[in-house]
Amino acid sequence: MGKPALGILFLLIFICATLPEAGAKNTASGASRPTPKKTLIKKSAASKAVAGKRKVAPGKTSRKRATVVAHSGGDKIVKHVSVVNGKRSVTYQQVKTRPVMPAVAAVRTAGDLAGLNQTTDPLDLASNVALVLDQSSSEVLFEKNPDVSLPIASITKLMTGLIVVESQQNKDEILEITADDIDREKNSGSRLAVGTRLSRASLLNLALMSSENRAASALGRNYPGGLPAFVAAMNAKARALGMRDTHYVDSSGLSSRNVASARDLVKLVAEVQKFPILGQYSTSLESVVDAGGRALQYRNTNQLVRNSSWEIGLQKTGYIAEAGRCLVMQTVIEGRSIVMVFLDSKGKLSRLADAGRIRKWIENIKPHSISTTALAGGQG
Repeated sequence: MGKPALGILFLLIFICATLPEAGAKNTASGASRPTPKKTLIKKSAASKAVAGKRKVAPGKTSRKRATVVAHSGGDKIVKHVSVVNGKRSVTYQQVKTRPVMPAVAAVRTAGDLAGLNQTTDPLDLASNVALVLDQSSSEVLFEKNPDVSLPIASITKLMTGLIVVESQQNKDEILEITADDIDREKNSGSRLAVGTRLSRASLLNLALMSSENRAASALGRNYPGGLPAFVAAMNAKARALGMRDTHYVDSSGLSSRNVASARDLVKLVAEVQKFPILGQYSTSLESVVDAGGRALQYRNTNQLVRNSSWEIGLQKTGYIAEAGRCLVMQTVIEGRSIVMVFLDSKGKLSRLADAGRIRKWIENIKPHSISTTALAGGQG
């Protein structure tokens, strides 16, 4: 080794030997002079070297890190490096990973398939179809694709109620829920178990207020001639009312083949209003029924009936995937009896928001007529 190299080595040894003494002097004297940068670097490196050699106390385990080192099929191979009683150990673990579910495409409603979602309107409604009528003058205040026949879901139950009441069947007769009332169209559930026995009046109340599908099925099935005769009566009544765009295949609305236009539904509302009991049942806030020793509480599917600022005389909600969210409602706004129909609305609360927009519009603008069709929205 040459003299220059020996000289540098002795110099480094001297610096390292004097560092603790210098640090002690600085602390005692209260000096705040910063330690030279090079010295800090050497101290840090030295500390790391010492820490690397430090042993873990007997009986203790120090896990250093876990690293994914490979993938096997859908699983991960994780490498764990640990220090156990001062000895380094390496283990590998196979970890099953949760499969990534493919994104579910949004279901397109019948209105979307017909291109109605291209329609625009001045109030920016979320419903593809809307119709607002002043009953006292029969003036149409707002319309948006009012003559398009679309699935109406549980709005069907308004016609169900009308046929039950017009047939003058005994409202106190006890009817039984059977396996024939189970939904095999959409496989929806129900709290009315097979064997439940309720009066015709109670079933009608649940069908209109809480949209109970088994209740609606039992009402149709217990009509003279059974469900086929009941559905025939529904369609005959629709023809008698001039509902040319309407057709029914069941009493619940679970089938997407139950269709009507908004203009037809305005006619249905006017007929249903002739029977106050239907309006009363449809706007009931809640009901408790005795289902074989079990008390079942049902609530109205329309949140607006619990809002004291609304004066609602008749209403019905509906939903199946093909129909979107639907709402039919008769209410009083600014002293005017108003019928609102919203079909194929997107979003759980959007139909109620559309009703709110229409109400505010009537209160502020006191409008005459606005008509909007799919062609006006730029559909080709």
